[in-house]
Parts: sequence; C-alpha cells; structure tokens
Amino acid sequence: MSKLLVKPSDPTSTGRVIEVTPESAGWTYVGFNVHKLAKDQTVSEKTGDREVCLVFVSGKGHVKVDDQDFGLLGERMSPFEGKPWSVYIPSGSIWSVEAETDVELAICSAPGAETGEAKLEARVIGPDQAGKETRGEGTNVRHVANILPETEPAHSLLVVEVITPGGHWSSYPPHKHDRDALPDESLLEETYYHRLNPSQGFAFQRVYTDDKSLDETIAVEDGNVVLVPEGYHPCGAPHGYDLYYLNVMAGPKRIWKFHNDPAHEWMLK
Repeated sequence: MSKLLVKPSDPTSTGRVIEVTPESAGWTYVGFNVHKLAKDQTVSEKTGDREVCLVFVSGKGHVKVDDQDFGLLGERMSPFEGKPWSVYIPSGSIWSVEAETDVELAICSAPGAETGEAKLEARVIGPDQAGKETRGEGTNVRHVANILPETEPAHSLLVVEVITPGGHWSSYPPHKHDRDALPDESLLEETYYHRLNPSQGFAFQRVYTDDKSLDETIAVEDGNVVLVPEGYHPCGAPHGYDLYYLNVMAGPKRIWKFHNDPAHEWMLK
C-alpha cells in the first residue's frame, strides 16, 4: 500500500478512525484526525501548542471550548448535503463535543500562536460564513466551500471542502504548492479526506513531482486520506460516484499560491 494512503482503522474508545500527525506523515505542520461518534458519545482534547478547526462532516453535537458553551452545532447528515458547521479553536484550549446524533467529526490542526504572538479567540464558523464557489467548466466543474481561507483569521491553518460530481476532475489542471518561493508559490503540506456517494464507490488521485521521483496513482475509497507532501495532486471521480474531500493545508507562511503543471496549463487559456 502506498505510504501516501491512510485507511480508517477500527474506532478507539473516543471514536477515532483516522489519525495523521506530523510525525506519522513525516512532515512539519499538518495534523488530521477523524472521530465517528455515536449518539451521546463525547470526545474531549487539549490543543496544546496547536490551533484546531473542528469540522462537522455530518451530524450534530454540543460544543464547548474552555468556559464557552457554543451550544448545538451541525446540520447536515451527509457531507453531500449543504455546507458545514465548523469551530476554530486556538492553542492552549480544551474542547469537547457531545454527539446529539451520530457525528463524523474532522479535527484539523497546525501550529498555533508563536511565543509573544496574541492568540485568537475561539469562534463558530457557520454555513453562511463558509464562502461557496463553483470552479472550472465542463467536466472540470467542482463546488467549493471555503471554511478557513487565508482571508479569515488563523495562525497556520487553511481548511476547505470540495464536492466533485461523478465523471468530473478536481484539483485540475494539476497544480502544486511545495516551494517557499513567494510571490509565485507557497509551501503547503496537505491532506485530502475522501468520501464517496454512494459509499461503495472509488476515485483516483495522482501525486507526482516534475522529475517523477514521486509519481503515485492511488485508488481511494470512502473514508481514505491521501497525504500530499509535495508535487501535483489531481483527483478524478468515476461516473456515478460523487466525490467529497476535505483539505487541510499549512506551511511556513499562511498563503495559498500554487503553480500549475506547465504541460497541462494550456487548458486554462
């Protein structure tokens, strides 16, 4: 199995089925976990020196951060139904989620405030705040919800979710962001959390560099994570199966500047 592919495991006592740490991924910034909670089940964690964005992939739950009670959040019962509810949580916090229904909770993390830097406040990011846009044309159309873009406050995290209709391509034409070379390109590690509708489907993601020292094409199934440490990373959804993915990005500078593969950039002209 590819080292870039992370498959779900049996749930832990707190419902965790996916765990990606900087150490397990072999990189520096991005962490990503998924917990599947049954009704009335609770998960609680400390953020430590990292900031966190909780994303309700599906389901509803009561959220508390330190002494703040954010109440019942969540709305959709499937990631293919509408936009998400999310919560930004700064470093040095304790948070908990108690499931009102079955909940699929994504925990996106990256380095928080540096020494001497003022921490941000915890806040709810509602569906109306997750700016929605449609990108591409023809079979390159996909639908994007910007949960935590660079225009909204955070120290490291960038979080976005995308729905790619069956038969379409996404993160396409292929682009990369693996060089700290602003203003032309930023260095960002990235995870892709894939869901499929219907769930028995599959999709493909290729991760490759210009010199092809890294060149893998990965068959992804429902609930898989693909790690993108470097290189171009397009996705394809077969006919009949819509593809959802949740992206987490972070790097030395919180800006998304990408470089298109010159061989395929002609499509944009």
